[in-house]
Amino acid sequence: DEWVKPVVSVSKGIENNTGMRMSEVISETLHLDIDNIVILSGPSHAEEVGQKYPTTVVAACTDIERARKVQKIFSNKYFRVYSGNDVIGVEIGGSAKNVIALAAGICNGLGYGDNTMAALVTRGLEEIVRLGTVLRAERSTFAGLSGMGDLVVTAFSPHSRNRQVGERIGRGEKISDILNSMEMVAEGVETAQSIHGLTKKHHIEMPICEQIYKV
Repeated sequence: DEWVKPVVSVSKGIENNTGMRMSEVISETLHLDIDNIVILSGPSHAEEVGQKYPTTVVAACTDIERARKVQKIFSNKYFRVYSGNDVIGVEIGGSAKNVIALAAGICNGLGYGDNTMAALVTRGLEEIVRLGTVLRAERSTFAGLSGMGDLVVTAFSPHSRNRQVGERIGRGEKISDILNSMEMVAEGVETAQSIHGLTKKHHIEMPICEQIYKV
């Protein structure tokens, strides 16, 4: 078969109203076969990648050979790329973790401690797994870089925009004031709405994400 240059998606999120993942949006918009879309995702704050701190991410594609091609292109001595074919799991992990990071920020803003954060992240990961597996992701994906790894870095890092928004909510600021003061995007705010829609559609219990949606 003739080699088609893949599109590499580094966007995280779930489209409001449709519940579509980013690869599905790209496929529909560009009239591109899903096999030609590679997701590059994982615990990788740009500030630290720019400083060449050791970082690991995953390239996922339904066509594993394309994932491996992207893995080879992007890998270097400080940026290690793994490959896999669970696109759904990688995209759901990379999206839903932003909602849990908002909750983590709120806990921090309220002054709660390590016990609370450990409980939140652990139960938050379980909610992400529930959503992902209902959408036909592989459960094992969520123990990896785009699941647990991405959740940990986003929930605990001062670089995390979603955590920062959560902290400000926890300190009593209004969400409208917070978003109006930001130049960057906190994806978890919109993703909370998307996940709320998916939980209703698929009858999934995700109590932490549901409370963030209500907030």
